[in-house]
Amino acid sequence: MKHIIVAIDFSRSSLHALEYAINLANRIKSNIILVWVDNTKSDESVYPDLMIGSRKEITISFDEIVAKYSPMLKEGEITYKIRKGKVHIEVANQAKYSDAMLVVAGAHGVTGFEEFWIGSNAYRIVTYSPCPVITIRSDYNFKKDIKKIVLPIDSTLETRQKLPFSTIIAKYFNSEIHVVSLQNTTIKAVRQKVDNYTAQVKKYLEEENVPFINESVDAENITNATIEYANKIGADLIVIMTEQEMTTANLFLGAYAQQMVNHSPIPVLNIHAKEYVRVG
Repeated sequence: MKHIIVAIDFSRSSLHALEYAINLANRIKSNIILVWVDNTKSDESVYPDLMIGSRKEITISFDEIVAKYSPMLKEGEITYKIRKGKVHIEVANQAKYSDAMLVVAGAHGVTGFEEFWIGSNAYRIVTYSPCPVITIRSDYNFKKDIKKIVLPIDSTLETRQKLPFSTIIAKYFNSEIHVVSLQNTTIKAVRQKVDNYTAQVKKYLEEENVPFINESVDAENITNATIEYANKIGADLIVIMTEQEMTTANLFLGAYAQQMVNHSPIPVLNIHAKEYVRVG
C-alpha cells in the first residue's frame, strides 16, 4: 500500500495538514505515517528525567491523535515515527525509508512543542524530500474534492516534469487542469519556447483523457501571477517545480518555490526537477 508522510509538531497547522493528508489518502488508498523529530543537539542532558518525560508526552500525544483521526481514514492505517536530528533531513529520510509517494507539511506552525517548527522547516522539507511535497496553510479551508489544479508552464526545460504526477492526482480526483503559460519576457524566441512546451503539455493531457483549460498570462512576477490566477478561478491546488527561472522582479525575493510555499493561500504541490544532461 502507498504511504503519505505528514510532518507533525502538534501545532494547529500540522494537524490541519494531517486532515488534508487523510482526505488525499482516502482517494489514493494509502497509509499515513506521522513524523515528529527531536532536534535537540545532544542526547546528554543535565536533566535526563525531563528528556524521558518529554518523550513520554510525545508518545501519549501521538496515541491520542491516532485514536482521534484513524476513524476518518477509510482504508490503511495511521502510524507514527519519532526521529532525532534535523527536522527536514529526518522527515526526508523517513519518506525515503518508507518509499512514500507524498509528504504533507503545514506551511505555518506557530504553536505546539516548538514555536515555528513547521513554519521554519517547510521549505527545507520541500528541498530535501525524495518525493513530491504538498505544503498547506492552517487557514486554508479545503474541500474534499480537488476540482481545479493550476499547472504553470514557463520557459525552463524542467517545467514539464511536473505533468505526470499532476495527471495522477487529477485522475484520483477527476480534476480539471488549468495550464497557465507564463510569459515573462518580450523576447520572441523565449515566448515561442513557452508556447511549444504548452503544446506538448496539452497533447499529453489529451492522450491521458484529462480535461484541461489553457490560458496565457504575461507575468512580470511569476509568483504573483500564478497566485492571482489560482485565486481568480478558485483553484484547489497549484503544482510547481522546486527550481524555476527568475525575472529581475523576482531576483531579490528568493526562489520561486520558496515564495510559493511562503505566500500561496492555496496548497502547493512541489515536485523536484530531474537533472538533464546538456550537451554543448
